Amino acid sequence: MPKKSSPSTICDNRRVGFDYELLEKFEAGLELTGWEVKSLRNSRGQIAGAYVKWLDSELFLIGARIDAQPGSTQNASYESDRNRKLLLHRKEINKIKGAIQTKGLSCVPLNLHWKNQLVKCQIALARGKKIHDKRESIKQKDMQRDADRSIKY
Repeated sequence: MPKKSSPSTICDNRRVGFDYELLEKFEAGLELTGWEVKSLRNSRGQIAGAYVKWLDSELFLIGARIDAQPGSTQNASYESDRNRKLLLHRKEINKIKGAIQTKGLSCVPLNLHWKNQLVKCQIALARGKKIHDKRESIKQKDMQRDADRSIKY
């Protein structure tokens, strides 16, 4: 089980920071069913490999996986990786749509977290990194780690 970044975090998409340059972040609500919320309370969600797509004038979270509780017979016909609608203000939706269509950016989910009793999804407009950018990121992480070690001793 991966380490959580804060107590309110349900799941993170750690690979996003390495593969993409994050430009602008948004917080969106998720349209969920009752059993999905119960599963998320037990940390049974995963958004690695998920993405946000524009369908029928709405934004949807595609590829996120929320598994049912073990031993639950109520939801025999559930879809653990169904498309889930993202709930945003119309201005934010239009801004994201314009960026995706005209600027060639992607919209990716960063994490799922609790805000009071609601599940929120933090999404970001992102630009894909090239291989040399990824190498630079690794080099900077290594330099920061070495600097932290030298300060520690």
